Amino acid sequence: MKHRIPRFARRPSTRAVLAGAGAAVLALTAPALPRAGAAVPRPAPAVISPAAAGALSAQLAGRLGNEAAGAYYEAGSGRLVVNVLTEGAADTVRAAGAEPKLVRHSAAELDAARRVLRERATIPGTAWSADPRANKVVVTADRTVTGVRLDRLRDVVDRLGAMATLERTDHELRPLIMGGDPIWTGRERCSLGFNVTVNGSPHFLTAGHCGGRGTSWSASRGGPRIGVVTHARFPGEDYALVRITSSLVETPSRVGLFWGQTQRITRAAAPVVGQRARHKGSTSGLRTGRVTGVGITVNYRQGSVHGLIETNMCAEPGDSGGPLFAGTTALGLTSGGIGDCTRGGMTYYQPVAGAVRATGVTIG
Repeated sequence: MKHRIPRFARRPSTRAVLAGAGAAVLALTAPALPRAGAAVPRPAPAVISPAAAGALSAQLAGRLGNEAAGAYYEAGSGRLVVNVLTEGAADTVRAAGAEPKLVRHSAAELDAARRVLRERATIPGTAWSADPRANKVVVTADRTVTGVRLDRLRDVVDRLGAMATLERTDHELRPLIMGGDPIWTGRERCSLGFNVTVNGSPHFLTAGHCGGRGTSWSASRGGPRIGVVTHARFPGEDYALVRITSSLVETPSRVGLFWGQTQRITRAAAPVVGQRARHKGSTSGLRTGRVTGVGITVNYRQGSVHGLIETNMCAEPGDSGGPLFAGTTALGLTSGGIGDCTRGGMTYYQPVAGAVRATGVTIG
């Protein structure tokens, strides 16, 4: 099947990522009390998988509440780093096998900064997210943001002080209008994201900006209809659910790789910053990289999209809707990006877990 992808302007900086899913939660056990006067050794952070890091990150966020301020995964060391505001929270993080990092800004403060940006600086050609590595909100403006609009953006960022920083890119932020296999509606192409079912009936997910409710899709340009959009969100979010209408189409829960190989997909989950992942697009093909941010806001000319995943992988027009995945886990649907696969770029994705919850589909 064919897909088309929205694409954003490239953002060069690292962003925070969503946590990976479905691993066993590490049990917290009370350490033995040391003898009087003895030094209390601090446990070394555990080496864990990205999926386990996602589960542990979610567990610690729930336990620590307002004392936590984001987390990210260090792929090189295999350690989860958790931002905290107090020494007490740091002890809890150490006891759970993660590495604490004392930071200045709370998650609530960074969320408030993003609300200010949304209210006062929703300007086409901009994007922002809370970067857990930097413990601040990173704002990106593409080359179209100039003059009065750039002055306004700078003023808002300056007023946020140490909680925010502004970066520029020479590229343009835009949706990609041309996943896995390509899908066509008329002369426009997108990419199929993930095959799913609704009460046993075959469907697939793709990008919402590719086409609204009632849009028909074909597996080839000018070919017979294979599906129709039954549910779509864009802007705000960026996903669409397509009902398969052709009995001749098989819909295995897999992503095509190369040379006839495929990757089975069994579940959907949220990624963690630093996690390795792959995406597939009908234009750019199979790409490998890392999640660099989560909770991203991107302001397209068509409107703003919130809560996106960011990676350091490139994408091209036509990739929209294509799958972002890690092993058997579905992570996202290609929404937009910055740059291209000749000069390099960054790509943004609608989280699949949110689309699955909203549509009630079953994946895997």
